[in-house]
Amino acid sequence: MYIHELSLRSFRNYQQLSLTFDHTINVIIGENAQGKTNLMEAIYTLAFTRSHRTPRDKELIHWDAEYAKIKGSIYKRNRRFPLEIIFSKKGKKAKLNHIEQKRLSDYIGSLNVVMFAPEDLHLVKGSPQVRRRFIDMEIGQIQPRYIYHLGQYQKVLRQRNHLLKELQRKPSADRTMLGVLTDQLIEHAVTLVDRRFKFLQLLRSWAAPIHEGISRKLENLEITYDSSVKVSEDMDLATIKINYEEKFRDIESKEIERGTTLVGPHRDDLIFYVNGKDVQTYGSQGQQRTTALSLKLAEIELIHSEVGEYPILLLDDVLSELDDFRQSHLLHTIQGKVQTFVSTTSIEGIEHDALKEAEIFRVVNGTVENQK
Repeated sequence: MYIHELSLRSFRNYQQLSLTFDHTINVIIGENAQGKTNLMEAIYTLAFTRSHRTPRDKELIHWDAEYAKIKGSIYKRNRRFPLEIIFSKKGKKAKLNHIEQKRLSDYIGSLNVVMFAPEDLHLVKGSPQVRRRFIDMEIGQIQPRYIYHLGQYQKVLRQRNHLLKELQRKPSADRTMLGVLTDQLIEHAVTLVDRRFKFLQLLRSWAAPIHEGISRKLENLEITYDSSVKVSEDMDLATIKINYEEKFRDIESKEIERGTTLVGPHRDDLIFYVNGKDVQTYGSQGQQRTTALSLKLAEIELIHSEVGEYPILLLDDVLSELDDFRQSHLLHTIQGKVQTFVSTTSIEGIEHDALKEAEIFRVVNGTVENQK
């Protein structure tokens, strides 16, 4: 799987741009605030229909334009097909093979992308929200239906929280509607948690040996799912549902008192252990970075095992954040099998054969020049 051609119109600081890429490694060089990260963002957005940098789509549109457009010519399973995303004040449209998709979940998964950026080094020590987003986006790539359930869950969650705030003000009001929304929330929650469990089993199987290799067999990585409801991976769907129902019954009064939903997938977390110790709390910075790198490399292999092709890898200003050994391990692992985009202010000091044959693009104030 690779992007052959990318076209942008009124996207961020690019008024008009059309580029053809090498199917191996492409290096995007530029000073800060020139547009190199915007280029990486465009590829990510083409895959996910949303940016990794902002939840507000209107920020993607050039300041004096009516809309922004991203088009890509993709090769997947030796077949070429076009993808297109259009952002406007009315919303966004996603086209696959020139056909507009009624639901975004029907589009997501057409292009598989793994991004590794400096903020991903905070995957381990950052907030639970960062880890939930990580697992949601990765499951969504290989199981687009998951995105549908996630969207429905979030919609019901907003409605339920609004009702809980109303009941907080009027505790004696009728609670019938709360029961209806709770049942709806549980239906989607059970599906999300079950699919997270299955994904985590796959992620572990790839991440553990990768981490062992990076750490020169000195460290053992374990990943557990920290659920806000007492459920586990060995439970079937019916048992998970029963446990959710019991939990919501037990905490109904407390939720009304607080005016918010206290448990569910939106409150869950991942915990990483290195040699039996919680790496977020007790791990060194090196262990935390090795864990983050292991997860990203595991994503690549996991997607390959599930969809039959390697995803596109975006390394956005991250190589300079890694020491020589981790840099070398990363570049050696991807060499020859993953189309990779590397953004950086300079490739000086990054010594690896993978970069010697790379296609080089230089970005200056919203213009891009191929230097090779």
